[in-house]
Amino acid sequence: MLLTSESISTPTHDLANDKSLMQVQTTPEDHRIAWLTALAISIHLLESAFPSPLPGFKPGLANVVTIVVLIQFGWRTAVWVSLLRVLCGSLLLGTFLSPGFILSLGGAVCSLTVLWLGSRLPGQGFGPVGYSVLAALAHMTGQVTIAWLLFLPHPALWRLFPILLTAALLFGTVSGIIARAMCQHRLSCRT
Repeated sequence: MLLTSESISTPTHDLANDKSLMQVQTTPEDHRIAWLTALAISIHLLESAFPSPLPGFKPGLANVVTIVVLIQFGWRTAVWVSLLRVLCGSLLLGTFLSPGFILSLGGAVCSLTVLWLGSRLPGQGFGPVGYSVLAALAHMTGQVTIAWLLFLPHPALWRLFPILLTAALLFGTVSGIIARAMCQHRLSCRT
């Protein structure tokens, strides 16, 4: 069948001027969250391409973005960035609703909870390294606890826990140093 100008119909409904369509109004904060989430997802995807010696043994460099966002824009924005990164990253990697997704989401919720508590302390609070270490330790604790409760209720898992916490401490410190270096260009970051 040949396409001619008569066979191609033009739409009779003008979508651009239709007042019955719902329009979503975005704010500058929505755009900021989208850009920061895209950055965190990119780091997450890049990091997933590298092999891991043990399951759950990843540096978590995408969490650098979460720490910087927490310090620069507050806890609410950090929650959006972190949870969207977990959700979108799992969709892009094909792990949505898998055990890995559940562990990642549980770890993110635990670390965000600890970051909320840490950001509510009186005084100067924590700097990027302190927040990063807190988040890494909470993330690992949450993941091991969820793994034990849902997937592997074996006492041997708790024998790995000190090793995993040590790795979390190391990676959290490195991520915090990176976050601090990123924040040094901004006056509102605490060092």
